[in-house]
Amino acid sequence: MTTQTPVGTELHETVDLLVVGSGTGMAAALAASELGMSSLIIEKTHQVGGSTARSGGAFWIPVNPILRRSGSPDSLEEARRYLATVVGDQAPADRWQSFLEHGSATVDMLSRTTSMKFEWAEGYSDYHPEEPGGSVAGRTCECRPFNASVLGRHRKALRPGVLNPPIPMPITGADYRWINLLSRVPRKAIPRMMKRIFQGIGGLLVGRRYLAAGQALAAGMYAGALRAGIPVWTDTTLVRLTMDNARVTGAVLTRGGSTVKVVARRGVVLAAGGFDHRMDWRWKFQSESLGEELSLGAEGNTGDAIQAAQEVGADTALMDQAWWFPAFAPLPDAKPQMMLSERSLPGSLIVDQTGTRFVNEASDYMSFGQRVLERERAGEPIEEMWLVFDQQYRNNYLMAGELFPRMPIPRAWYDAGIAHRSDDFTELAAKAGLPVGAFTATMMRFNQMAAAGHDPDFNRGQSAYDWYYGDPTITPNPNLRPLTRGPFYAVKAVLSDLGTCGGLRADARARVLREDGAAIDGLYAIGNTAANAFGTSYPGAGATIGQGLVFGYIAAHDAAERRGSA
Repeated sequence: MTTQTPVGTELHETVDLLVVGSGTGMAAALAASELGMSSLIIEKTHQVGGSTARSGGAFWIPVNPILRRSGSPDSLEEARRYLATVVGDQAPADRWQSFLEHGSATVDMLSRTTSMKFEWAEGYSDYHPEEPGGSVAGRTCECRPFNASVLGRHRKALRPGVLNPPIPMPITGADYRWINLLSRVPRKAIPRMMKRIFQGIGGLLVGRRYLAAGQALAAGMYAGALRAGIPVWTDTTLVRLTMDNARVTGAVLTRGGSTVKVVARRGVVLAAGGFDHRMDWRWKFQSESLGEELSLGAEGNTGDAIQAAQEVGADTALMDQAWWFPAFAPLPDAKPQMMLSERSLPGSLIVDQTGTRFVNEASDYMSFGQRVLERERAGEPIEEMWLVFDQQYRNNYLMAGELFPRMPIPRAWYDAGIAHRSDDFTELAAKAGLPVGAFTATMMRFNQMAAAGHDPDFNRGQSAYDWYYGDPTITPNPNLRPLTRGPFYAVKAVLSDLGTCGGLRADARARVLREDGAAIDGLYAIGNTAANAFGTSYPGAGATIGQGLVFGYIAAHDAAERRGSA
């Protein structure tokens, strides 16, 4: 039970565990509740769910119960081999080993404390499946469409997602892959689409509101927290942490114009996201070339929790890292749209301001962004990026989450200079401001390689990950097709991200560390508030949410073992 005592103009609150952030932090509160501890979740904004609610909602947790029940051959030994290879010495091995050891128990806990049902996204390969221990079948799972009507009046507080279909239809990540290929593989796409339309519209007729992807995961945890009686305070800001003899004892908050002092008997879990929208830090630690307001992370992610922990002696790591994600350049006063499958589909390529390719377009999004920044650090900055494609591409695939096949590119895109169209490559280059000679040479070489089905320059289509968002009807390479008939298009791209993934240095028990490596008693960090447990790598779809959930579980169990005044 929580206790609250008014003291003048201040309020005093006492709980076992204070959780700062309402994304994967909700997993920490759910685990704490199951262990008999009281907890309080605070959220800086007026919406619950954080970046989790804005995400694809997948989680990458090897050898979990969903994988086992679905027939996955995954094993801890193979997962260890894989992470040892892709992480290397970029992060402490005991961090990712602890993640592996507690992953299965975390998924079991979520199944007990919420009404969510999970499924394996079979075929969504690891991001580096060719590495030792990598899985072509994949280790990614997601929540099935969730009936958010169980939230009742609290549903209005749930943060909306990034992609909003024109009609109510809860599209999972696995659905999106095939619906994107509606005109190419209708036998797979149409049944999925009709099922989701029926579920969405039919659900509304009987008083149900089904959500998918990150909204489903956030709604499921939120409903679990409400059912467990865990208070969730929105519009509540962390001011500072409180200390007593080098131990974190709680925090000072502001809420509704009042100051609230919270005593946290077992600890404070910082799960408030990264510093996605704190541009002075981003320019200092990452790149001065990053554009403002291009991050897809929740708007409240401004590094408050990281700064509060630094003020009590916490160390940081990997501050130069983010979950990079290429996106379509936004219209004025608008947000960028994610560029996911668009980069992998045949009949397209990406060039920089020199009119030449610089990357395997179908590579995972974090690696894509890292390549962009590597070029900058090498003195060859990528100042512009253009997705180039033909009319056949436009006729066959979804684009930018809102343009269905054959839909014309909006006039506003052309007016804003972020889209150009022409019947030949020479004019297209001139319109986009690209060197005509270099661009036309690039197109000639690309078309020759694509016709042969092999990309010796960047190995596009050589990884099973590339294939996932390719077009299986195109052979011999589902990611390559020459662009031979106009009209041709160039649409501007920018470097966005799903959030930063550098932050507080934490150990295998999610405890925040000082510069000397000693743990700060009573302080934990999870999710994007903590430095990535996988270093500079992204092992698979949902690795960011996966580690947030698991380390939330770990933090709650460690806090339960602490001696306190509870």
